[in-house]
Amino acid sequence: MTQQIDSNRAVAGNNSTSDAFIGMSDGKKGFIFALCAYLLWGILPFYLKSVAHIPALEVVAHRIVWSVPIAVVLLWWLGLLGDLRVAFTTPRMLAMAILTASLITVNWGTYVWAIGNNHTVDTALGYYINPLVNVVLGGIFLSERLSKAQMVAIALAACAVILLTVSSGGLPWISLVLAFSFGFYGFFRKTLPIGAIQGFTLEVLILSVPSLGFIAWTLTQNTSHFTNGAPHDTGLLLFAGLATAVPLIFYALGAKLLRYTTIGLMQYIAPTIVFFIAIFVFDEPFSHVQLIAFGLIWSALAIYTWSMVYEARKLRLAPAH
Repeated sequence: MTQQIDSNRAVAGNNSTSDAFIGMSDGKKGFIFALCAYLLWGILPFYLKSVAHIPALEVVAHRIVWSVPIAVVLLWWLGLLGDLRVAFTTPRMLAMAILTASLITVNWGTYVWAIGNNHTVDTALGYYINPLVNVVLGGIFLSERLSKAQMVAIALAACAVILLTVSSGGLPWISLVLAFSFGFYGFFRKTLPIGAIQGFTLEVLILSVPSLGFIAWTLTQNTSHFTNGAPHDTGLLLFAGLATAVPLIFYALGAKLLRYTTIGLMQYIAPTIVFFIAIFVFDEPFSHVQLIAFGLIWSALAIYTWSMVYEARKLRLAPAH
């Protein structure tokens, strides 16, 4: 993640609470930032359920448009607006940002639609699968060698997908679209030579052009929930910017300060919260077949996580040369 963000500057204040926060170690601060991000992502389905009566494309358009001022103001405050000027004048960087922006739009659109149409369990499965998809992408495109534990984990995940496919008569497309769109987003995002918050701002600025066009079209067609919906719809759509930008900013700050393995372990917080919300709050159906499939995925993640922690520990204990 970005090495240009001064996390102390981003959170500094004048009261004793902020002084105590600044006095924390980077690891503790990073953990708090990342935990806030994953908790916010975990409860995001509550917000998306509240806008389920609004078409997913309209919700995504407003997520993008109202994220722009938040991200731009933050970059101005951190003195990083110059990075955007460089990005917009570098054709290769701009082209890569258009690609990553397209991928995250697919991811957001699928997620918003799935929550609104009672497929929250499928979204949780998708984000559980995502870390294993990242391993596969690294093996295919970066020639990264897969350990035996990783291969076992991938095989278990594949068994889960096959089981769900046979049971339902079709691929669990929502889970796969979410896992692979976010996997490819992360893969290509690594090649974008710009910090995390700067990259997010660049992406929403690019996406704001078609989003504003779509919102304008809904206004001309009198189908806009922003102006023609119930009074609270306007507030809900305005809130989309905060719901989108704030957790991403927290994540960017946290990832900068934490070890990769720590972030890797924490990434299961959000889908776990989403899973429990789907079952116990939204009361979505959960069959025995799905339970077996999730059991396979959880076993795969346990093996993958153990291998990740083991390799990190081995590297820390290895003698320096």
